[in-house]
Amino acid sequence: MSLLEVENLKLYYPARGGWFGRGSHVRAVDGVSFEIAPGETVGLVGESGCGKSSLGRAVVRLENPTDGHVRICGVDVTRLSGRELRRERKNFQMIFQDPYGSLNPRLTVLASLDEVLAIHSGLDRERRAERAGELLRMVGLDPSLLGRYPHQFSGGQRQRIGIARSLAAEPRLIVADEPVSALDVSVQAQIINLLEDIQKTTGTGFLFIAHDLAVVEHISSRILVMYLGRIVESGPAREVCGSPRHPYTKALLSAVPRVERDGRRRIVLSGDVPSPLAPPSGCAFHPRCPLAKPECAAKTPELSGNSHRCACFFA
Repeated sequence: MSLLEVENLKLYYPARGGWFGRGSHVRAVDGVSFEIAPGETVGLVGESGCGKSSLGRAVVRLENPTDGHVRICGVDVTRLSGRELRRERKNFQMIFQDPYGSLNPRLTVLASLDEVLAIHSGLDRERRAERAGELLRMVGLDPSLLGRYPHQFSGGQRQRIGIARSLAAEPRLIVADEPVSALDVSVQAQIINLLEDIQKTTGTGFLFIAHDLAVVEHISSRILVMYLGRIVESGPAREVCGSPRHPYTKALLSAVPRVERDGRRRIVLSGDVPSPLAPPSGCAFHPRCPLAKPECAAKTPELSGNSHRCACFFA
């Protein structure tokens, strides 16, 4: 059984006023399907504004999907609410992008961790304090720091605390929403290594969201490439990065700095990412695609293939 099953997930935000008037919707996520196996890391990449974070938030029910299904450990969490949803959250948690905004500045580290432990662990206060110290050790911090406040830590240390908080419920799945993008390069490597070590120890599955393909290629076994709310390519990380099929994936990879010369030329896309309020007809990428033909504007390509899938008529 899959750890996570996402089936035809849609998340539309109503547009308030503006040029397009009432009744318009921002199609942040527009019919996405994929699975994650237990203990697997799947990377989700794409430009800013493509819907990556919206998809991650919908998976953990921080946003209510417009349509579709999200099954975690066999339970359809899109059909849960109230007490049932709170009880099920033990199985899935989220690491947020901003290490400065994701922690309550008025709470000590101990209080932040204790909030989660009090709800999901069933431990008494003394044992919860011991468990908080264990969680800090897991993320490479000394338990003596439990009494400190967020402003007393660096960005990398805060992100480690955020990771510790996500581990407090002992979840089966963690959605990591660009967990290293706000950090220095040297700290990024430390956090990536930490997540890999945690996965080896706990067997937790990850949906790792990022815009940096080099980072995603390093940590993921499979990669999903997203453009304007849809998955345009998916497959094993080595295949997607080594032999990309979709023109958009090729453009993303051409922008990744590489030490070795691999003969890959830089692909500069024309134009801007279209507005999700008024997406292009047919293939959403066709206004910027060097391979586009008339049928690309008339029909929407579906993901096709076996393990390595691509939504392009000419890939």
